[in-house]
This record gives sequence, structure tokens and C-alpha cells, in this order.
Amino acid sequence: MRAKICLVVLAVAALTGGGLVASAQQQDEMVRGAFLESRPKTTNLNQPSRRHRRRAANTNSKTASASVTVAVNSDTPPSNTAAHKHGAKALTPIGLGYTLFLRDEDGRAVRVEPTREFRNGERVRLALEPNVDGYLYIFDSEDGGTPQMIFPDARLDGGQNWVEAHVPLEIPSSEESEERLRWFEFYGKPGGDRIYVVLTREPLPIVPTDDALVSFCGLNKDKCPWQPPADVWQLIEKATKAEVKVATSKNFGQTQTETEKVATTRGLGLDKSAAQPAVIRMSASTNEPVLVTILDLVHK
Repeated sequence: MRAKICLVVLAVAALTGGGLVASAQQQDEMVRGAFLESRPKTTNLNQPSRRHRRRAANTNSKTASASVTVAVNSDTPPSNTAAHKHGAKALTPIGLGYTLFLRDEDGRAVRVEPTREFRNGERVRLALEPNVDGYLYIFDSEDGGTPQMIFPDARLDGGQNWVEAHVPLEIPSSEESEERLRWFEFYGKPGGDRIYVVLTREPLPIVPTDDALVSFCGLNKDKCPWQPPADVWQLIEKATKAEVKVATSKNFGQTQTETEKVATTRGLGLDKSAAQPAVIRMSASTNEPVLVTILDLVHK
């Protein structure tokens, strides 16, 4: 990885507002409070790992894909597919928190400000925390080239991309077999990597995951990572224009906590006492099927 990294995170999300326009500080507190409120009360770090379990009830069925196709292609509010799944209660506002970690000289993960300039040899890792159950996709476009899907990965967890509320996920994973694969490393001359992280309530149409991705990559090794067709990519780019609410924290320089490490590797939910994400983004409307966050990392 080199030069710029842009992270675009998509999700269905909402914040309700009304009355007077809030100040920047009030909005920050409101967004952060809404995001953290749905965290579990406690995190049992001793419970068995849930990170690599298969979710048998969840498959990318044609029905699920058809429902999300209607939602993301229509200018009208999407049908409450998720609401039907979870009963009559209103949809939970969807947001995503992210923190960028830099590998220090001792191999520890240290929080860094995304706007800093990176040098050759420096390594970073991204930690993601959704506040709802959903589906995660990550695409990489190098120097403005054709985007390639780097998550889900056919080699990891059978190509699964389902994520759980407040269960953190690392990109790349600290559980990779080799140290060099556990970080994105900046190298070479300045350039640009744009990474899109897409979070949705329902599976994106046409995008292969699970067994379909494993099968595709097994038969088409030269075409993996998978590249999204133009119509799918147009949906993602359109989603970048949606209005969002943002909250940021100033915990840069702090090392990743043991609670974060254990929760990430074992697939456990972070509780309210755990460290907060450096940046939290939430969609401004419940009708938006996608939330987009863009982060530029500059490599000089």
C-alpha cells in the first residue's frame, strides 16, 4: 500500500434531529452518544471465540439480493426489509467508527491521526466498528485504477462478510500467518491507494461472497481480487453524496488496549467502557441505504 488511502464506508444509517441547529461540539456529542449507546454493557473477555463461526442462517440468497437491488436503485425510501427481520420496531440508526493504527518500533499498534503524512516503511492497520449487524465490503483502487474487492477474501472465513454490531474488525487482520501481511505498508514513490469500505444492511446485488466467491476465485484465479462491474460501482459512488454526521476524538498516541485486541480476535462486542473509535460517522437519514465515509492518508 502506498500514497493515499481513501476509506469509504457504506451503511444504512440515521440520526434524528429537530429544532435548532446544533453546534459542532453538540453534534459531536450527539453522534458519539447515539453510536456508543448501543454498545453492550459488559464484554466477557473469557468467553469462547466467535470470530470464525459461520452464521448458518445468513446466505446471499436471490431474495436478499433482489430486495437490496430495489432499495439502492430506487429514489423512494427502501422497503423495511431489515425492519421485517427485526419485528415492528424502528430501524436503529447505522453508523461506523474507525481508528487508524500505526505499527511502532516495538510492534505495537498506536492510534494516529489520519491526516498525518506517512513515510516509506511505515505500516498501518484500520480498525472498524459498526453499530448494527450488516455486510462489509472493501474495495481498493490504486492510482485511480479499476477497483478490486479485497474484502471479503475467498481465503478468509470462506469469503464471509457478515459483521455484528460493535464487534470490531481489523483490516488487514493481526491474525494473518505472516507479520508482513498484518499491516498495510507504505513504499515506493508517492502515489494513491483509494480503499472503499462498504457497510450495508442487506447484501449488495451481484457481488459474490461466501461460497460463491470461493468458487469464483477457485475457477478464475486471474480475476481475483474480484472487480465490480460499472453498475455496481455507480451505486457505491452515488452513496458518497449522502449527508452524514461526524464525531471525532483526540486519543491519538494511545496504544491499542488489551480489551480491543481480545474483542477483535475473538469476535466479541466492545462495551461502553472500551476505547472509542477515533472517528464516528452516521447517516443523517433513516431512508439512506448507504453511509459513505472518506479518509485520505497521504504518503510522501
